[in-house]
Amino acid sequence: MKGVKVKKAVNGRTRVKSAVSIQQIAAKILTLRGATVMVDSDIAGLYNVETRALIQAVKRNKKRFPPDFMFQLTLDEFENWRSQSVMSNPSAKMGLRRRPYVFTEQGVAMLSSVLHSERAVEVNIGIMRTFVKLRRELASNDELARKVAQHDEQIGVLFEHVGNLLEPPEPKKKAPIGFLRPAGA
Repeated sequence: MKGVKVKKAVNGRTRVKSAVSIQQIAAKILTLRGATVMVDSDIAGLYNVETRALIQAVKRNKKRFPPDFMFQLTLDEFENWRSQSVMSNPSAKMGLRRRPYVFTEQGVAMLSSVLHSERAVEVNIGIMRTFVKLRRELASNDELARKVAQHDEQIGVLFEHVGNLLEPPEPKKKAPIGFLRPAGA
């Protein structure tokens, strides 16, 4: 039952399950030009609309989509994206005649003001939640990386100390046994 809302009672509350799972959305999020983005055809698929209808609605509202909300892939980016996507779904990406548009998180949020269907609103909420979850995971990964780096430094110091302890000590000079002739005699 794809796209069907299911109500579940949890702790006496009724919750509405999203029409699209966070995993489905997260799989469609890319990093491009230092931003997390989604490709127009992927968004259109989630909204159950044709890509051309999505782009048409965006072009009718061009002022709402500045370059930091939406941009079109360059030829190099397009070829790179297409070649990386060959294994996942070749038929969907190899026959494209135009370079796709990509939407940043803000651009996806702005789509909710352009597309007015109930499905678009539900999917938009799911996409926003996914972006927030990804941001949290990246922040926790950065924190974890810092902790690991600190531990690596501490472990390095520990190994250095253990290495010093394992080196055999320099032999101590023993006082000679017996009578020594004084120097110069």
